[in-house]
Amino acid sequence: MLTVKQYKLLMYINKVLKETGCAPSFEEMKNAVGLKSKSGIHALIEALIERDFIRKLPHKARALEVVRMPKFKPKAIIEEEKKREIALQNSAAQIPLYGKIAAGTPIEAIADENEVIPVPFDMVSHGQFYALTIEGESMIEGGIMDGDTVIIKRAETANNGDIVVALVDDAEATLKIFKRDGNDVLLIPMNKDYETRRLPAERVKVQGILAGLMRSYH
Repeated sequence: MLTVKQYKLLMYINKVLKETGCAPSFEEMKNAVGLKSKSGIHALIEALIERDFIRKLPHKARALEVVRMPKFKPKAIIEEEKKREIALQNSAAQIPLYGKIAAGTPIEAIADENEVIPVPFDMVSHGQFYALTIEGESMIEGGIMDGDTVIIKRAETANNGDIVVALVDDAEATLKIFKRDGNDVLLIPMNKDYETRRLPAERVKVQGILAGLMRSYH
């Protein structure tokens, strides 16, 4: 079993290698694991080499290669992660996650009341909210990307220019800019490669208004 410092350093080296293709500097490693001296990093690296987790590449400066990853986390790391998870849950609201919604071609939104996600309280302070996962690229010029999680405030009406969850023909849900035009409703994408949909107002029901967005970078 690795020590906490050894584990953290190995995870950091592996992460930087995957992201940049180069090993981090000793200064970066020192800061990443919270050590005060570079000699401590040398000792950790030598320990990882001796245990066949990493190896040095010859004739290259700062050249390290991850040979294998540990099968188990140190107990202290597991406890630390549990504490962070509990702290997050205590500092966040839990709202239902209703599956995927197409931000390109409308698909039916799948509701699952049993799945929830934590979101900051200030994002959902007034009203009822739910979350959807974006699928598609028709809203990318508005900064809404495929795979993003959008936070929706429940609503049955919307103003022109609002980004809404629109239910079409009681079957298909889509995220678009909402605009009334006479007896019609325009569902407007934010991607020049997609066309605006014009529908009779009676075919469109507003199910919520965009309140926020969360994105994962890994």
